[in-house]
Amino acid sequence: MKATFFGTTTLLFDDGADQVLFDAHFTRPSLPRYIFGSASTDEATAGALLDAHRVDRLRAIFISHSHHDHVMDMPFVANRTGATVYGSPSALNVARGGGVSEDRLEAFRGGETFAVGSYEVTVLPSLHSKPTILNNDLGQTIDAPLAQPARLRDYKEGGSFDFLVKARGVTALIRPSFNYIEGQLDGVRADVLFLGIAKLAKADEETERRFFAETVEKVGPRLVIPLHWDNFFSPLDRPARGMPHVIERTELAFFRLVKYCEAHGVDCLVQLPRTSVEL
Repeated sequence: MKATFFGTTTLLFDDGADQVLFDAHFTRPSLPRYIFGSASTDEATAGALLDAHRVDRLRAIFISHSHHDHVMDMPFVANRTGATVYGSPSALNVARGGGVSEDRLEAFRGGETFAVGSYEVTVLPSLHSKPTILNNDLGQTIDAPLAQPARLRDYKEGGSFDFLVKARGVTALIRPSFNYIEGQLDGVRADVLFLGIAKLAKADEETERRFFAETVEKVGPRLVIPLHWDNFFSPLDRPARGMPHVIERTELAFFRLVKYCEAHGVDCLVQLPRTSVEL
């Protein structure tokens, strides 16, 4: 099974027959736009990336939470491909605002398992990373269809979720945020762990220890691939960069993750946006 990374937490899985997308963010508006303005999907950019990576068998889009850097381009992708959207009530209101038909919307609240072709996707309740001044809406919801152009602050979190994906003999866990629910992953095993590391560099030693204990240690993957490390205010047609230092020190986050994986005999791979790996 092939996994293609488009930055932040947007992942395309392709088992050779069907494709499933996890999150959908290709437009990546600038930070000034985020603070002062509103934005719409850059359809030329999103469409070109879908064409370049032959996204022509997309059956489903699963949304981890409803911040703009996870859900903004989902309506465009769903309408272009005919894929069904799976998400929280907030995520589905983003889809409705973009004109996605009701018969292609599937709500979840955590605990459900969905069959999509050969894929089995289990939705796990999760926690977003701790709030910041730019991201202080945790627990808030999107209660009506959200049409574009929209202010990026209109994309409320709406609840956070992880995804356990099984297909073609491979199991992958997608954990987008740097946080955990104690004991949530007891008994969960995966070959590959896609692990959100935003804010790892600024965590104290005990927080780092507990995070790894509740994720990598419990899941027991052979491979860890970090997520949510790149600067999602920078367009995908420019070289990948870590987050601004005022927000995160990405090189230190990588070092801490690599050091942990090295000590525990786990492979670690940094996947650049717009690249694919075989799982």
